Amino acid sequence: MKSFNGKVLFLDRSDINTDEIIPARYLTEITKEALKSYLLDDLSLEGFNPREDVPKHTVIVTRANFGCGSSREHAPWALEVNDFNIVIAENFARIFKQNMFNCGMMAVQLEPAVIDQLFAKFAGKQTSLTTDLEKNVFHFSADGEQESVPFTISGFDRALVEAGGWVGYADSNY
Repeated sequence: MKSFNGKVLFLDRSDINTDEIIPARYLTEITKEALKSYLLDDLSLEGFNPREDVPKHTVIVTRANFGCGSSREHAPWALEVNDFNIVIAENFARIFKQNMFNCGMMAVQLEPAVIDQLFAKFAGKQTSLTTDLEKNVFHFSADGEQESVPFTISGFDRALVEAGGWVGYADSNY
């Protein structure tokens, strides 16, 4: 099972699409590793520099409709190869969300008010996340402040995560 802990990258925008996650011009690459340096290359967000910000983080907290646009699996792959195994948002494009779980990664939805609270309390700080998957609780911490946030995922999505993705799940169940 992958790690769902790490430093949090706050992306304060809704509708971050798959072309911004991994631009289409790089889809000719034939390995996941080749996608690594292009993650979030086309994301336009004030104060965000993918070359500096991506390598320092392994968790994304963002707004609504993350992963909209094309249904390509390359978007989760580009996240995965950069050690981003969890994205927390208000909601996700359906296919992107399922592709995340199919790769053994987590796309977890939280209520907009909770996301607002996390941004208000932790954005702009060196924030860490620890995930207690057994108890379904996120633990955020920065500068001596802490916040525990419960979350839910479906039983099937949990099984995919625990198996490391769809292939591992299929190998152990079929």
